[in-house]
Amino acid sequence: MASALSFSYSKLGLYKECPQKYKFRYIDKIPERQKYYFAFGTALHKVMEYLYAAPAFPPLETTLKFFKSDWDSTSFEAKGYASQLKEQEGYQEGVRIIKAYYAKHEAEKLNPLSTEMRTTVQIDGLSVISIIDRIDYLGQGQVSILDYKTGKTLSREPDQLMMYQKVMDNNPKLSELVLARDPSAKNIQVASMLFYHLPTLKAQSFQPASKEEIGDFWAGVLQVATNIKAAKFAPDPGETKCRWCDYKPMCPVWQLSPSELSKQEAEPAPLPKEQAAPLTPTEELTQKVDAYGKALEQVETLGKEIKTLMKENNFNLHFGKHYQAELEKINKIEFKDQEKTVETLKELNLLPKVLRPTLSALQTLLTNGSLTAEEQKKLNSLATKVESLKLICKKIGD
Repeated sequence: MASALSFSYSKLGLYKECPQKYKFRYIDKIPERQKYYFAFGTALHKVMEYLYAAPAFPPLETTLKFFKSDWDSTSFEAKGYASQLKEQEGYQEGVRIIKAYYAKHEAEKLNPLSTEMRTTVQIDGLSVISIIDRIDYLGQGQVSILDYKTGKTLSREPDQLMMYQKVMDNNPKLSELVLARDPSAKNIQVASMLFYHLPTLKAQSFQPASKEEIGDFWAGVLQVATNIKAAKFAPDPGETKCRWCDYKPMCPVWQLSPSELSKQEAEPAPLPKEQAAPLTPTEELTQKVDAYGKALEQVETLGKEIKTLMKENNFNLHFGKHYQAELEKINKIEFKDQEKTVETLKELNLLPKVLRPTLSALQTLLTNGSLTAEEQKKLNSLATKVESLKLICKKIGD
């Protein structure tokens, strides 16, 4: 009798992303490079498990020490960070999230049924492995399934939670947990499901899937399993997913077959029918000026869009794959009635304290023609001239 196929939601997701990538990872056992966002997420999951190990949270200081000890146990390279600076930025973001989560939930004194519960259930010829972040008891035999998220995506589809619902519906361990807490419980069932986005402390809730919805979802799971058993691993290329794929150098989509390679070596590629004449320095400069101006316009537009999205989602810090964006509040004040302001400063004997030889003020004084030749010479003798170039680019016609 054939052994059951080991399966999980992550395997399902990877196969749906690209069957060839699934083969490299799970059939050929070729590991991917460590990704910093996985290490970051794992570290915060450990903290959440630590917080709920007892009915009351441990002290915040102790929790932060736990996080730091775990974080420092591996190098920045092992975590997948590009540098120690990037790793430190990740650590500081983790500290921020922990403090905010602690402040919001410490008083709840929540006592989950389970945290980080690893379970394996046999369903329809599949050995389904799941790690459920948290299961809360709602009373009267009803439970809530919660999954922590630490990535940049806030809104998600409920497929992963539907997988957990299917697992829990077929797992006698759930009844054991509930009855240990509430011996009188009957009709034990999943009553709510949610993703909890730790960076924003926001939850996305879902009602349990209906019997029909679970049936459709599970039919898709079984079809993927059938394809895997049949060794259907055709590549499914895409511009974005191929760009960041660790397996790209060995993927058949990006390599010539032996016959194509030998043909290419025997028959050099023909030259293009027409070759563009080389650009003159003036033409090249013209192209670069236009490209630079267009890039500035795109930067300005993107900046406005990023600010709007971050403000709408109450983000002060957000990570991309290679960069991070941070909103810094800058408060400015204005004194529109300058004469009255000066008079008030004189009355308070504060005028000398605000009169400073700022660089901009001195430059204005030296260039506005108000100085005598002697004054100009004396002041210039104190100045050190540093020449630099500032590129100013604006749209023609503006």
